[in-house]
Amino acid sequence: MFDFSKVVDRHGTWCTQWDYVADRFGAPDLLPFTISDMDFATAPCILEAINQRLAHGVLGYSRWKNDEFLGAIAHWFATRHHTTIDPQSIVYGPSVIYMVSELIRQWSSVGEGVVIHTPAYDAFYNAIEGNQRTVMPVALQKNADGWHCDMAALDAVLARPESKILLLCSPQNPTGKVWTRDELETMAELCHRHGVRVISDEIHMDMVWSAQPHIPWSNVARDSWALLTSGSKSFNIPALTGAYGLIGDEESRNRYLSVLKGRDGLSSPAVLALSAHIAAYQQGAPWLDALREYLADNLNYIAHALNTAFPTLNWQVPQSTYLAWIDLRALNIDDHTLQDALIHQQKVAIMPGYTYGEEGCGFVRLNAGCPRSKLEKGVNGLINAIRAIR
Repeated sequence: MFDFSKVVDRHGTWCTQWDYVADRFGAPDLLPFTISDMDFATAPCILEAINQRLAHGVLGYSRWKNDEFLGAIAHWFATRHHTTIDPQSIVYGPSVIYMVSELIRQWSSVGEGVVIHTPAYDAFYNAIEGNQRTVMPVALQKNADGWHCDMAALDAVLARPESKILLLCSPQNPTGKVWTRDELETMAELCHRHGVRVISDEIHMDMVWSAQPHIPWSNVARDSWALLTSGSKSFNIPALTGAYGLIGDEESRNRYLSVLKGRDGLSSPAVLALSAHIAAYQQGAPWLDALREYLADNLNYIAHALNTAFPTLNWQVPQSTYLAWIDLRALNIDDHTLQDALIHQQKVAIMPGYTYGEEGCGFVRLNAGCPRSKLEKGVNGLINAIRAIR
């Protein structure tokens, strides 16, 4: 029913990934596999809902606190994540990172610490340091079974008096780790013990491939916490803006909403984002299921191509996300030499691992959210670049 092999030309659409690739990579006209949006048209049910709203003709101020929007979110959590949520705990925000930043401001003071697992999504560093807080890193460990958190090391960092917030990425970007219930419960207990609040970014919650399911933080939460997410990754609608979250306690929820409306003047959402989320969560499951199958095949293609070319890599598909976090350390390749070959020889833009902190050195992050014909060019470009510098 849905054709994800169709190539959509995104040039000339003010597209960050395609039209502005030179901003990050220093060269135009590269084939990009960079930031985490996809090259697919969004679900037909969403486009139909947007067109219906546009046909009304009036695009005035709107309210996010309505039964259709809140009900659609509750329906999605119930049907996709087997979780019952209280619609009254839902809050709106223009983006997940805005919400992260605002809660960091509310739940900590200048100079205090925010704990993150590293390597970490680069926007986390910006949100923490941009608000004059201190990054408190806890490095994830990689072994044959995947990525793991040393809970004793996490305990030691959370115990430090300056640690006020755990900023969790669940599923984790860039590693693709899906946290187990035992891990989440352990983190909840540690945060409770040390009086640390939790902000859980769950924007990739619908993109899990492993047998281990995504477990929303609300299922294990204690004390002060927030779960923040959006349909933007799952349904490829980030350009519409719009996110939402659950904030556990009423006082924090009211304080957040007061700032959203009063200080920042952001309480009126983009009405098309509301229409898109309602359609996605009420009607979009068949499209998402088909997309997930296509993305899983893309990731399996990457594994087969890389491991055929370089058997020592033994690269495994991540547990989640359509972002291939590729460990090249076994090949002893210099990161900057590889980037030079990718950009200037292969004309391909792939995110260097050091973007996500020093623990990302020796890795690249390749966005597989695209038609296979494009992906093949990117993977071949990576293979050819590695061969050229070896």
